[in-house]
Amino acid sequence: MKQCQKCSGNLADFVEVCPYCGTPMPRAPAPQFAAQFPGSRPEFSAVPQNSGKALASLISGAVFFFWPVSAIVAVILGHLALADIKRSAGRLTGRGMAIGGLVTGYIGASLVFLMIVAAIAIPSLLRARIAANEASAIGSLRTYNTAMVTYSNACPDIGYPASLPSLGPGSKDCSHLAVVSEQLAAPFPVGDGYRFVYTPLRDVNRIVTGYQLSAVPLRPGRTGARYFFTDQTGVIRARVGSRANADSEPLE
Repeated sequence: MKQCQKCSGNLADFVEVCPYCGTPMPRAPAPQFAAQFPGSRPEFSAVPQNSGKALASLISGAVFFFWPVSAIVAVILGHLALADIKRSAGRLTGRGMAIGGLVTGYIGASLVFLMIVAAIAIPSLLRARIAANEASAIGSLRTYNTAMVTYSNACPDIGYPASLPSLGPGSKDCSHLAVVSEQLAAPFPVGDGYRFVYTPLRDVNRIVTGYQLSAVPLRPGRTGARYFFTDQTGVIRARVGSRANADSEPLE
C-alpha cells in the first residue's frame, strides 16, 4: 500500500493516478533480487565479477622469470578461469587476463622444457666433441711418429727434422720431405681443439737424435680433457689435467 501525497488516500501499489484527487502517482522502483535478499551469494548479483583465477593466471605467467614453476601454474589457472567464465553466463569476467596468463604460461613452459632438454643434451654433446677431438689428436701424433721415422731414414745426416715444416709439402728433400699435410707441417699446428708443440733434441754434433711432441687442448675441459705426449720411442702417453711427459701413462 501507498498513500497519495496530496490527499493522503490509501492506494494500491499498482495505482498510477489517485482516484480521490486525480494526482499522478510516481512508479515504484523495480525490486532488485540482491536487494530483496541481502544475504544472497555474490554470483547472483547483477554486477559481473572479475575471475580471481584469471588474475592469478596472469600474475603467475608474469613472474615466470623469477619462479619458472609459475609457468605451469599459469597454464592450469588459465584453463580453469576460462571454464568458470564460460559456465558463469556473464557473471564472471576476465577472459582477456586468462588468455594472457595462458600465453605467457605456455611460453614459459616451453622455455622450461627447452632448458631441461639443453641441460641433458649439452653435456652429452660436449663429451662427444671432446672424445672426437682426443681421437683426432692421437691420430695426428701417430702420423707424426711415422713421418719422423721416414724423415730420419731419408736424411740420416740431419736425423729427425729440426722443425715440423720440414715434414710438409714442397721440394721433397730434407727441407720439405712432403710426408704430412700442410696443416700438420705448420710451425705451430692447430687442429680439432688441440695445438701441437714440437721440440727437437740434438747431440753434440747438432744432429737431431730425438724429439718430444705434445698435444695440448686449446680449451682444457671443453675441447679436450687429456694432454698427450710422444717421442722417438713412438709411444703415445696421456695425462688428465696437466701436460703429459715421458713419465705419463701410455695409451693402451
